[in-house]
Amino acid sequence: MTRNTTSTVWKEQRRPQAWALKRKGWKQKDIATALGVTPGAVSQWLATASAQGQVALRARLHTGRPPELTPTQLRLIPDLLWHDAEAYGFRGEVWTYARVRQVIQREFGVSYDKSHVARLLKALKWSPQIPIERATQRDEAEIACWRREVWPELKQQAQLERRTLVFIDESGFYLLPAIVRSYAPRGHTPVLRVFQTRDHLSVMSAISVQGDLFTLTRYTSLHGAQSVHFLKHLHAQIDRKLLVIWDGSPIHRSQEVKAYLADGAARYIHLERLPGYAPDLNPMRAPGVISSALSCATCVVAICAICITSSI
Repeated sequence: MTRNTTSTVWKEQRRPQAWALKRKGWKQKDIATALGVTPGAVSQWLATASAQGQVALRARLHTGRPPELTPTQLRLIPDLLWHDAEAYGFRGEVWTYARVRQVIQREFGVSYDKSHVARLLKALKWSPQIPIERATQRDEAEIACWRREVWPELKQQAQLERRTLVFIDESGFYLLPAIVRSYAPRGHTPVLRVFQTRDHLSVMSAISVQGDLFTLTRYTSLHGAQSVHFLKHLHAQIDRKLLVIWDGSPIHRSQEVKAYLADGAARYIHLERLPGYAPDLNPMRAPGVISSALSCATCVVAICAICITSSI
């Protein structure tokens, strides 16, 4: 190994080599020249070896600055953050790096900068996420009961009665361009000129447990007559008895729907209502499902006409 070698291994081996050369009778300045270090460094190494033995010349692990939070305190952070942010006096139930930093300082008397808080949260497997909205009117006990008891019973009922399970939901899409970030010179904000309109598409969609997708698209608001029209079309397309699961929307509870069922449709269409304020129970509310249905339907939609499409 040459003295110009600058690897970590070479640097660690210089100290015991200096001690070995000294024991052979070398002078300190000659040892320094041979190893490419200063005479002061050689003097320090030899003094250390003389006082503590050659083992003291071994490389030591540099652990850096010791963490200010103990492992136990680190494990407590998720428990603290499970409380609402408002419990710590913040406005709104949102956790930010700055707020977490304040909580750590308040609970443990340790002050970190925001970048270190970000690394700490990442190590704890916490990540920034967009919250899911939940209505305060939700009855969580009823929703849990629906998941645990009602849903298995409905699946069994559909199987015994040879019905096709179908989920239905509605959504509206305003015909306005989506605005995204764009590069532009500083001080010159781009201007997107659009025709302002309140026109929108109303979409009623259904998805079966087999994955069949059906849509009804209109340029006007949906009402009870469209619900009846959609139910008729579903029955015609699937050609089996249906077990329809939807929410308590007024267009689902309309007189048109009640009259349709009373007129004989109840023999082959059974309607089941979801608990209130529980869109998460309807797979039609899964990300991208309704927008996918819209993309299928808009290919053939015509103004002032009902267009129903299905895809398998």
